[in-house]
Amino acid sequence: MSSDSLMTVIFILVALAAGLIAGFFVRHFQAQRETRTRQSEGQRILEQAQAKAREIELSSRDEALKLRGEAESELSRRRSELGKEEERLGQRRADVDRRLDQVDKRDQTLSKRQSALDKRTNDLEQQVHQIVVELERVSGMTREEAKSKLLEQVERDARNDMVRVIHQIEEEARQEGDRRAREIIADAIQRVASDHVAEISVSVVPLPSDEMKGRIIGRNGRNIRAFEKAAGVDVIVDDTPEAVTISCFDSVRREVARRSMERLVLDGRIHPAHIEKIVADTRDDVEQVIAEEGERAAFDAGVPGLRPEITKKLGRLKFRTSYGQNQLAHAVETAQLAAVIASELKADLAACKMGGLLHDIGKAMDHEVEGTHAMLGAEFCRRHGVPEKVVNIIASHHHEVEQGSVEAVIVESADAISGARPGARRESLEDYIKRIRALEDVANSFKGVSESYALQAGREIRVIVKPEDIDDLEATQLAREVAKKIEEGMNYPGQIKVTVIRETRSVDYAR
Repeated sequence: MSSDSLMTVIFILVALAAGLIAGFFVRHFQAQRETRTRQSEGQRILEQAQAKAREIELSSRDEALKLRGEAESELSRRRSELGKEEERLGQRRADVDRRLDQVDKRDQTLSKRQSALDKRTNDLEQQVHQIVVELERVSGMTREEAKSKLLEQVERDARNDMVRVIHQIEEEARQEGDRRAREIIADAIQRVASDHVAEISVSVVPLPSDEMKGRIIGRNGRNIRAFEKAAGVDVIVDDTPEAVTISCFDSVRREVARRSMERLVLDGRIHPAHIEKIVADTRDDVEQVIAEEGERAAFDAGVPGLRPEITKKLGRLKFRTSYGQNQLAHAVETAQLAAVIASELKADLAACKMGGLLHDIGKAMDHEVEGTHAMLGAEFCRRHGVPEKVVNIIASHHHEVEQGSVEAVIVESADAISGARPGARRESLEDYIKRIRALEDVANSFKGVSESYALQAGREIRVIVKPEDIDDLEATQLAREVAKKIEEGMNYPGQIKVTVIRETRSVDYAR
C-alpha cells in the first residue's frame, strides 16, 4: 500500500473517531438537559401537591373546629334538657308517692266498709233464712214445691194470655178498616204454588207404516243422526207401531222437531241435506208462530205497548205446560183474574194485567240459563223497559223477594186461582193418594188427635181431638200448628183448610 493511501485511511479513521466522540458528547448533553427538565417538572408538581395538601389540611381543621363547636353546643343543650327532665321526674315521683299514700288510706277505708258490709250481708242472709223457714212452716211446702207450683201457674196463665192475644189480634185485624181490608181480602185467597212442575218432554209423531222407520234411520243410522244434530233432540224408534217419539227438555226445539218430522214423512225425501233444509225452514215457521202467539196473548190480556223482545219471549210459553196446563193460556187467564180482583179492590189495573201476563215469562228461558223462573223473568223484563212495580210483581210471586205492593199479592192470588181451579191441571192417581195420605199423617202426628180426615180432594183436613186432652184454647193453637207443618213439609195446589173439632157428649138414660 502507498503512503498516500495509508494517510487517507488514517484520516478517515481519525474523522470517524472524532465523529463518534462528538456524537457521544452531544447525546450526553441532551440526556443531561432532559434530566434537568424532568427534575424541574417533578419539583414543580411536588410543590403544587404540597400546596394542595396544606389547603386541605387547613380546610379540615376549620371543619373539625366547626363540628366540635356544634357538638359542644348540642351537648350543652342536651344537658340542659336532661336537667329539666330530671326535675320533672322528681316532681312526678313526689306526686306518685303522694297518690300512693292516698290510695293506701282509701284501701284502709274500703276494707273497713267491706267488713261492715259483710257483717250486714251475713245478718241479712240469716234473716232471709229465718223468713224462708217460717214461710215453709206456715205454707206446709218446701221451696222446690212452691217453685214448681208457681211455674205451673205462670205457664197456664201465659198460655191463656197467648191464645187471648191471638184472638184479640185477629179481631183487630178484621176491624182495622178499608186500608187493611184490601190486603186481608187478597191474603185470604193467596197461596204459594210449587216451583216443581211435571212437564211433558216427549212428542209422538205418527207414521203411515213401520217401513218409514227404516227410512228415518237411514243407512248406518245417518238420517236419524243428521236429524238429531240439526234439531237438537233425541229420536226414539222403538217397538211402538207406526210411531216414533221425539224427546227434548226444550219445548220449542221439540215442537220444531215434531213439525219437521211430519213434513219429512209427508215429503218422503229423507236424507241429510234435505233434513237440514226442512229443519231450518220449520224453525223459521215456529219462530213466526211464537211471535204471533205472543202478540195475540198480549191483545187478549189487554196489555198493549210491550216490546217485540218481550212478546216473542212470551210466545215461547205456547209450547210449555205445567201439570198439563198450557202456560201461555195460564198467563192470559192470570192477567184476566188479576184484573177482576184489582177492579174490586181499587188497585192498579194496568200493573195487575201486565204482572199477571208476564209473571211466568222466566219459564221461557229457564232451560237456557241458571236461576228460578221468577228472578229470570224479572231481570229480563227490567232490561226491556218494564216498570219497576211490575218487575217486583214478577220477582215476588213465589216470595223469592219481598212483595212491594198490594198488586203483587193480587197477581200471586190470581196465579194460584188459575192453577188450582177444577180442571186446570191434572195430577196422577198415585200422586193424589200419596198427598192425601201424607196430609192425614201430618194431622195424626200431633198429641191429642184421635182421628183426621182429608176432604174435598185434599183441600180440607178435619182433625178430631180428644176433649180430655185438648181444651178450647189449645184447639185454636193446634189448628195453627197443623197448618204451619203442612206449609213447611208438603207441596200442594191451592190452599188447604184446617178444621179442628172438639166436642163433649154427656149421655144418660131415663128409666
